[in-house]
Amino acid sequence: MLTAPQNPAERLAALRKRITESARAAGRDPSAITLIGVAKSQPIERVASALDFGLDDLGENYMQEARAHFAALGGRKFGKHFIGALQTNKTRDAAALFDWVHTVDRARIAERLSAQRGDAMPALEVCIQVQLGGESTKSGVAPASLPALADAVAILPRLRLRGLMALPPEEAEPARQRRWFAVLRGLLEGLNARGHRLDTLSMGMSGDFEAAIAEGATHLRIGTAAFGGRV
Repeated sequence: MLTAPQNPAERLAALRKRITESARAAGRDPSAITLIGVAKSQPIERVASALDFGLDDLGENYMQEARAHFAALGGRKFGKHFIGALQTNKTRDAAALFDWVHTVDRARIAERLSAQRGDAMPALEVCIQVQLGGESTKSGVAPASLPALADAVAILPRLRLRGLMALPPEEAEPARQRRWFAVLRGLLEGLNARGHRLDTLSMGMSGDFEAAIAEGATHLRIGTAAFGGRV
């Protein structure tokens, strides 16, 4: 049985190797895939080490934890992605702190993000979260309501609609994992056929990112495989 590397540099290198191998097996360019390290419940020392060893993007689930992480990380430069459920009372913080929001699931959230994004800041990159498995514990717009929401988000002045995000049901078999990711890819292709120009599929986590890569993932949201187990 292989032991997962414990050194931050070794862990990140091993993860990048798996991503590269999966991309090449799918006939894809590994450089087209962005690794987002999910910092949820991770010691700041691990997060800082990963950034020092070449991680370029961090994902945050909670606003208070994000503020603490960003303050502790000082002047380090990295892409800031909000990937948690977003309520209306947190949109001002999200619009000010982040480069990306992956979890827009209704027009009201998008409207507030656009109105609260600073005029001097670049447009906020956003993805629409889609509810794929009918699980009541997970957020997201129903696929049938996706086209109308995408049309509404795309015209907002301080946002740039980039693509779709999903948290599909957990599956152990790669073939079943791929089935859910293929659904999300199909929804994005359908929106592009209607005139959108979306280029982002935010899908794949520590347990299923290889299947996500095979179905076209552009942004992987990975926590434990990047940082080790949560504490």
